[in-house]
Amino acid sequence: MRTTISNSQNNRALASSSFISINPVDGEVIQAFEALTREEIVAKLQASTSAYQLWKKESLAARQACILAFASRLTDQQEAVAQLITSEMGKPIAQSLAEVKKCIWLCAYYAEAAPDLLAPKVIETTAQKSYLRYEPIGAVLGIMPWNFPCWQALRFAIPALLAGNVVLLKPAPNVALTSIALANIFKEIIPEKAIFQCLLAEVEDIPSIIKHDLVQGIALTGSDVAGAKVAQIAGAAIKKCVLELGGSDPFIVLADADLETAAKLAAKSRMNNCGQSCISAKRIIVEQAVLDEFLPLFKAALLAMKIGNPLDLDTQISTMARADLRDNLNAQLEDAVANGAKVYLAGGPRQGKGHYFDPIILTEVKPTMRAYHEELFGPIAVVFSVADEVEAIRLANDTKYGLGAALWTKDLAKAERLASQLSAGAVAINNLLRSDPRMPFGGIKQSGFGRELGLEGIREFVNIKSVAIYKLMK
Repeated sequence: MRTTISNSQNNRALASSSFISINPVDGEVIQAFEALTREEIVAKLQASTSAYQLWKKESLAARQACILAFASRLTDQQEAVAQLITSEMGKPIAQSLAEVKKCIWLCAYYAEAAPDLLAPKVIETTAQKSYLRYEPIGAVLGIMPWNFPCWQALRFAIPALLAGNVVLLKPAPNVALTSIALANIFKEIIPEKAIFQCLLAEVEDIPSIIKHDLVQGIALTGSDVAGAKVAQIAGAAIKKCVLELGGSDPFIVLADADLETAAKLAAKSRMNNCGQSCISAKRIIVEQAVLDEFLPLFKAALLAMKIGNPLDLDTQISTMARADLRDNLNAQLEDAVANGAKVYLAGGPRQGKGHYFDPIILTEVKPTMRAYHEELFGPIAVVFSVADEVEAIRLANDTKYGLGAALWTKDLAKAERLASQLSAGAVAINNLLRSDPRMPFGGIKQSGFGRELGLEGIREFVNIKSVAIYKLMK
């Protein structure tokens, strides 16, 4: 899975590019890559143009066969790909394996569902016959982050490819190896068609790529700041974009909830990928009547989780991906404590190698603190106390984000009523929130717009063409 390069090549790449894979456990450089030159970017775009002209003419059955072949090879290489994920960004290996397996499921789901999802839809009109066709539009550029380097790349790419588009993947600078591995699998399957290419392009080259005639769709997962910039460029070029921009997801525990299960799953959700997940339970909102019972359960669940080497299968919390991410999280923590937040479970950055950050529980976080308004992308859990369900919903919605939410109560009728009041793209009732290939995924407000996954995801980057056939007039 890994390309071997000489020390001199590695030194040149270190000096000339931000695409550097560094093991976050020991700080060692795994491999560095020179960014593509403008000429190399143009060559890749030209290769995509040629590939698109052929790929869009392939039958859906041929596209399905390609995706299934990709899934088969990914299955064969799942341990190697998981090792890449863990080595590049520090995710516990069990979670990396789960990420790869989820990608295999994604491929299987879309390959099976594509004929129904992309089938022409008959519409009753005054015409003799009228229907909708779902046709490819060109290349979809994916600008992807580092925290789920396999899943986030493939959740936009697989439906786009099945629809007849081609894909250009611009990965985060620290996970190039994982992205290149995915591109190489596609190259092994269809060497003559560049339907999935990895673009190691610098940030300053992104606008020109978006403006290229072939590129007709942009999928970005990242910060709201990055999303605003990409949306501005795409809008000026009249290009469709789908943005998933993070969240500060509420995890609401009402008085009649199963507290023990809620506490365990709140801990699991918050600490997944060392807390570096857009849909983790970042704000735990607990009804006052059960707060004193819930907090010890939640603390015990966090303390029971094993922190350690990400290559150990039983490790549940590992190192954060980068030093700057750990330092920013610590700055948010220090701001909260300095302004009156209480530490219910002490933790924070560890000394020594790696970017380890022990879990923390904060209470009494106020709107004057960064931790109230900003996304905490790491192992800090903020627990809020509310008087009742009305205050719980108000607090849950008091954020610029709107990606996901979780709601815990034994009263399912109440749960569905309250779910309709939550400003979020997805709500899980009596469980932690997960993405699912069968269900659309995305947010509202500053969490972005558009959807990935499900029916809605595969139809984001297609031309929905209306066809109406009328009888000839005599």
